[in-house]
Formats: sequence, C-alpha cells, structure tokens
Amino acid sequence: MPEISMSRIFVTFATCSLCCGMAAAQNHAPNPYMTVDNWAALPEGRTWGATSAVFPANDGQHLWVAERCGANLCVGSDLDPVLLFDANGRLVRSFGSGQIVWPHGIFVDHEDNVWIADAVGYAPVPAGVGHTVKKFSPDGELLMVLGKEGVAGTGPDVFNKPSDVLVTKQGIIFVADGHDADGNNRIVKFAADGSYLGEWGETGTGTGQFQDPHALAMDSTGRLFVGDRGNSRIQIFDQDGKHLETWTQFGRPSGLYIDSNDVLYSADSESNARRNRGWKRGIRIGSAIDGFVSAFIPDPEPDQDNSATSAAEGVAVDAAGNIYGAEVGPRTLRKYARK
Repeated sequence: MPEISMSRIFVTFATCSLCCGMAAAQNHAPNPYMTVDNWAALPEGRTWGATSAVFPANDGQHLWVAERCGANLCVGSDLDPVLLFDANGRLVRSFGSGQIVWPHGIFVDHEDNVWIADAVGYAPVPAGVGHTVKKFSPDGELLMVLGKEGVAGTGPDVFNKPSDVLVTKQGIIFVADGHDADGNNRIVKFAADGSYLGEWGETGTGTGQFQDPHALAMDSTGRLFVGDRGNSRIQIFDQDGKHLETWTQFGRPSGLYIDSNDVLYSADSESNARRNRGWKRGIRIGSAIDGFVSAFIPDPEPDQDNSATSAAEGVAVDAAGNIYGAEVGPRTLRKYARK
C-alpha cells in the first residue's frame, strides 16, 4: 500500500467541517510558549487602548504596533497611534496623531514602509477621516492614501471599513474590505501606484464569499490567505482571486501571520458557544503548506462564552520566534516566548 500522509488526512477531515471532532483536537494541541508580562513600555501616563495591529519590522528585531489612543477610538486624541518598539520593548518612535481614527490592520512592506487600514469612518466638518488605507514611511511621512477620507462606498476608489492590507514584494496591494459581516465583503487589488486592478468576493457563506474578511497573509508560494472570520474559516486564493482551498482547523481567525518558514499563526479572539461552538479562543500555530496545526496558545480568559472578544486579534512573530498578540478586549500587547 502507498504511504498515507496523516497531515493530508487531517486537512481533508478539517475541510469537511466536522467541527466537534476537530475542535477537540485543536483545543488541546501542545503549548510550548510562556507569557512575557509587561514587555512593551508606554510613555509615563499612557495606557494601552484596543489593539489589533502588530507587525515586525524587516530587521526582525523591531516591532510596529498601532493602538487606539488609550481607548477604542482616536477621534479627539492628540496621541500617536502608531508605535515602534525595539527588541527590549522600548519605544523608539511614534506617529499618526490626527491621521488615523481606528487602526485595525497593519503591514510593513519590503522597503519598511508602514501601511495602516483605518477601519472606521467619520465625516466631521471640515474634512472626513477613516475608511482608508494609508502608506507611511518609517519616519511617519504620509506617502499614499487609498480610499476617500470619511467616505464609505463599494466602488473601486472607496472602502467600507477596510480591515487589513498586504503588499507583495512586487508592490501589488491587497485590501480586505468590509469589517462588518453584511458589509462589502471583498478583496480589492491595486497596482503599486494605487491604481485599481480588480476585486473578488461578496457577502455569503459559499466558496469565494465572505462574512467579515478580517485578516490577510501570504505564503512563500504567493498564495493569499484570507481570514474569513464570520464564516470561521481561512480561504486561500491565488493572486487573481481563484479559490484554492478552504481550511477550518485554525478556528475563527481574527488575525493571520505567515513567517519565512511558512509557519501559519492564526489568532482566534471570538470563538464561543454562539460563534464557532466547540472551539476555544487563542493562537493556533501550524503549517501554511499542509494545514497541520501543531501548537495552541490558549486564551487565559476563563469565561469566554460571556465576553464579546478576548485573546489576540492581531498576531505577529519576530526573527527570534517570539509571538506577539494584539488584544482588543483586554487592551494590551502580549508577548509569548518559547519555554
């Protein structure tokens, strides 16, 4: 008989959405990590706000984080929401005051530019803010704006609560547009100069449809992973929007990150008895190639069924293999190191 790949059996089983059995397996994967408390030091008198945006700098040592100005919204605040920390958790620089309303997704491109998905829009006089994706230099100079400030829409030059952004080494830009389950629910593709190239997706539960496309990541082969949070699954596409696979074994993904070794990290901040029954919250770690889940960092929140969100929404990994979870409900940034 030919040799049977257990990981392939695992993925096929998971893709069939036999959730109770799969949840039992993925809730009890080993946890080889320990929590490093109080790693990042904010300036005196400043506290963490809701935080879902975290991404490493290209040197693998520094870490970019965007938090919501000590609250859950930056409107009216003079604080910089975008923060750069060194490997010891010391704040190096910050920027973005008055330019970002509700930082949700973050990406650092191969030139170290920092992209922010500003997922809530307001239209005060004299100018609107939000519903945009912004590109900043590492020093905070605004280089590009996709979308129209404070304007929600469905066209090629507007967004409605964009959740995340990803930029390839060739400069192609992908935006996950539609934070609400009944929103735009699409992936929008742009050229390096910001010109519109196309889009795919609509509201629904079928293949290629979305309910809150909340996170983006790309593996070494160029496949685009979409955290289809409202449908409790990851959908995988080629860069032209062709559907390749659907995975459910990584829980209800709020955040995704794939490292240089094609290890996939999926932050599940919402699973409970009402949403994705049988699954527990936490960070699931596995292979972006075959989908096998090898580790699970559980959410420390003991009463997950009675909290709207806990554990990390955003997740990132530095060059040393430390994992960082950006938490909206608990309003903190948590570091996990190998035991």
